[in-house]
Amino acid sequence: MAGQITKGYKALLEEANAAIETLEVGEAVALHGDPGVVFVDIRDIRELEREGRVPGAVHAPRGMLEFWVDPESPYFKPVFGEDKRFVFFCAAGWRSALATHAVQQMGLAPVAHVAGGFGAWREAGGPVDLPGSEPKKA
Repeated sequence: MAGQITKGYKALLEEANAAIETLEVGEAVALHGDPGVVFVDIRDIRELEREGRVPGAVHAPRGMLEFWVDPESPYFKPVFGEDKRFVFFCAAGWRSALATHAVQQMGLAPVAHVAGGFGAWREAGGPVDLPGSEPKKA
């Protein structure tokens, strides 16, 4: 039957969460600023502009992530070739769970994601660069 979903998002999230490391937001906030850790924000650019950013986080839009991680891709970003721990987050933790699972399957390690995402980060008092707080480019 056309359009029949055989495995929904809940099953995909269940599989991902069973296979990946999930950091509670307090653990993630404690890692912020560690030179051996790269925070990766996979939210859409409009979300960053509206809600703010985690200072120092790399922005890797979810739609480009696998291309940016793969060294064979013409879109490869060197940050993903560094010997670091990568901590992914989105708005609430769903997209980042799926993204973390995907890059882990690709061989990127060590990787984890933040439970509750950017929303939980903000609520926990994690540092945030608010929209409009970045200096304007000349």
